[in-house]
Amino acid sequence: MNSSDSHPPRGTMPVCILLSVHNGVAFLEDLLRSLGQQTHADWRLLWRDDGSTDDSTRIMQRFADSQPAGRCVQITQNAGRLGVAGSFGLLLDHVPAGHAAAFCDQDDVWFPDKLDRAARALSPFHEADRPALYCSRQILTDSALARLGPSPALPPEPAFSMALTQNIATGCTVMLSPAAIRLVRAAMPPPAGTLHDWWSYLLVSGAGGQVVTDNQPTLYYRQHQSNAVGAPAHVAARALAALRRGPALFMSTFRANVAQLLHHADLLTAQNAALLARLRQALDIPGPAGWLARSRLLRRTPEMQRVTPAEQMIFRLWFVLG
Repeated sequence: MNSSDSHPPRGTMPVCILLSVHNGVAFLEDLLRSLGQQTHADWRLLWRDDGSTDDSTRIMQRFADSQPAGRCVQITQNAGRLGVAGSFGLLLDHVPAGHAAAFCDQDDVWFPDKLDRAARALSPFHEADRPALYCSRQILTDSALARLGPSPALPPEPAFSMALTQNIATGCTVMLSPAAIRLVRAAMPPPAGTLHDWWSYLLVSGAGGQVVTDNQPTLYYRQHQSNAVGAPAHVAARALAALRRGPALFMSTFRANVAQLLHHADLLTAQNAALLARLRQALDIPGPAGWLARSRLLRRTPEMQRVTPAEQMIFRLWFVLG
């Protein structure tokens, strides 16, 4: 299923926006103003302060005072610094039954129809047992919101094997259906090195859920020195960034994801759990015999690929070398 370009009927799915704040004074007011302009009216904001030392909390409280009573709810449980994945995991625990959840970053600016596009795309899954995740492209900007260009195009039907190689579900665009929320809660926290967005994408696709990609950008995604994760706009820049990071970090994260997903194999389809078992077996074989085993596995699993040819070549090399 591709994007919400088919424009299903406007839904009334209630949505919780999840916002983790950490020293966000420079950008928070722009974000909050854009939340207040959303055309999808049935939303509430669940937010927590992740150990800020600036006036972020005061800005949040001022915004809450400007909204209808109960629309903005501060989560004060486990106060202090939890980090990105831990903070969003805690917020996810507080989403009421029957609500979708939209991850939100403090430094972005949402387009007015962002929530509406995502809610309409997930409306067929509002009461379904099958989990669903929506994600979209973004317009990348500098810190002053000067446009740098769109993020890379998203594939129409990303499979679990693709999710293992690369995260395409940028957190600030992600919305989870109620069933997806239950699934992700059951498998939190993610392994070290993997954030809440990639982990959600892995779990939903691994469980046989629906990943809905929308190639219409839904927000301005600032690129600046304080980003938890950046998103180079161009293919060459993405490939070069991957080369600079080198294979050790990627393969460490890859192995950790495989191991943690196998720990939750009961949440996955039998086919995807079997793929993970084959991956772990191949990764455990040392030396040239391992190179050969991993090369064979790649040939037998052609859908295990990254979005662009350049990134795919890098992935194949790193995976074979282990």
